Amino acid sequence: MTPAKNKSSRLPKQTPVSLDSLPALPQMALAPISTFALEDNSQAQALMPRVTDKVVTYNPTYDELTRPFVGPANPKGDTSLKRKNMLTGYAEEQAFNDAAFRVQHRTFKALGYARDPSLGAGGFAGDEARAANNDGRDILDIKSTNDESKEIKKKRQKKGNAGVLDGEDAYKGPWAAYTDPNASSSEASSSSDEPASDEEPQGAVTPISSEPLGFKEKTQFHGSSLYDYMGRTYMHVPRDLDINLDKDPGEQDCFIPKRRIHTWVGHRNGVTSLRFFPRHGHLLLSSGMDSKVKIWDCYHDRELLRSYSGHTKTVKDICFSNDGKRFLSASYDSYVKLWDTETGQCISRFTTDAIPNCVKFNPEEDKQDQFVIGTSDRKIVQFDVNSGEVVQQYDHHLGPVNSILFVDENRRFMTSSDDKSIRVWEWQINVPIKFIADPAQQSMPTLALHPSGKYVTAQSLDNQILVFGATDRFKPNRKKVFKGNNCAGYGIQMDFTADGQFLMSGDSGGYACFWDWKTSQMKSKFKAHSKALTCIAAHPQETSKVATAGLDSMINYWD
Repeated sequence: MTPAKNKSSRLPKQTPVSLDSLPALPQMALAPISTFALEDNSQAQALMPRVTDKVVTYNPTYDELTRPFVGPANPKGDTSLKRKNMLTGYAEEQAFNDAAFRVQHRTFKALGYARDPSLGAGGFAGDEARAANNDGRDILDIKSTNDESKEIKKKRQKKGNAGVLDGEDAYKGPWAAYTDPNASSSEASSSSDEPASDEEPQGAVTPISSEPLGFKEKTQFHGSSLYDYMGRTYMHVPRDLDINLDKDPGEQDCFIPKRRIHTWVGHRNGVTSLRFFPRHGHLLLSSGMDSKVKIWDCYHDRELLRSYSGHTKTVKDICFSNDGKRFLSASYDSYVKLWDTETGQCISRFTTDAIPNCVKFNPEEDKQDQFVIGTSDRKIVQFDVNSGEVVQQYDHHLGPVNSILFVDENRRFMTSSDDKSIRVWEWQINVPIKFIADPAQQSMPTLALHPSGKYVTAQSLDNQILVFGATDRFKPNRKKVFKGNNCAGYGIQMDFTADGQFLMSGDSGGYACFWDWKTSQMKSKFKAHSKALTCIAAHPQETSKVATAGLDSMINYWD
């Protein structure tokens, strides 16, 4: 037998390769092996390195060490690689709390420098020379002497007149500038040890006397004759008519008007409110965006009788006293004024430095010397006419107060606000006895009382008129809802016919809408104005006469 050949001899002959000819392998730096173990995964997550770290305390992976600063995975830079430290993302730790930041912000505005947290305790940003001169003190630590404070006050412009809008004597109030560029309102207010004697504190309730305050109220009679043949003015209730204007309202059945019988023209830019003379209705009072109040004759020649001028901005609301001899006007110029209806004289002025949105006399005969206003700073303020002083404040609303309505035999009153709620108050008690709110409830800018005194309607901005009880429970009546008018964005007045059979309101398209009170069905809707109809009032004695007004500045009389 021949011996078997070695298997290696069958393999092809391989060429030896030199190590020097092989390509160089990339060198890898191995991190030291960790000498401890992490039992908690949250601890491991907390030790995740950042891209800017140069020293690590554990063995990171290769991907963690080589992740890019920018690129497709991180197009906005290294900030997006920071891990979350709060629910919504990453937030750096603050160097100042909120109070300290406000102090430094005021210091920078007033003095030109502030502490720089990135430079340590002794670093300042801004005017470093001034900071060194003041030893780094902030605005709270620097106090001027009385002489220096007086010099600063002399450099401030005058407050101006509250009744002047433009010009040299325009009202500036607490916003008056300083003629010295180095002085500022922040510096002066913080450097003074004593309050300025010529300025009133912000938000204070300031009863105003009847003395003129730089502006003069005016009145003008426009009628054909101031007195009749018996020496009586227009305040006298006419007796030569085919209707008795002295009877109790609501004794006759009322109807929906069908035609326009007269149009009064005199206001400009729109009419904001309409009020018939109490009980009799022979006069119609109107307020407009032209800052004037006018009174019109509803019978005989139906002419403009008198204009009352004294406000500098739009008159928002008006209210007669029970006898009609006086009325109140509330304006955007922050003043409420008491007028004599017959002579046009301004009797008193009242203000709270906030815009009065609504005003109401107390309907009780023994409380006709008191009235309440709802203001833009969320308060209801009660004034005494005789003394001019504030008697009570009601301040539980969370938004501007839009409407006030007396209910429950005038022992209580309801208020609506932009906070989408209705609150019920006892007279002179600053604690609401009822709070009406609902998550689906919208703001209700106007309220109206049914002639029976048992129900209150509220014009809601979701194009609905809601109904609430006017007695002890003040419960919403969800089965009685009036729909069909578009009122979103407008505070549109509502009113009832004298017998309470029909509810009426306006529409943003200029329509007058009438509903049956019992069935909640719309009975009539007709075009009354070319623009939004915001004011509607039913005659207290006539069976079918209604006055409407809106943004087209015309007052239409319907029958």
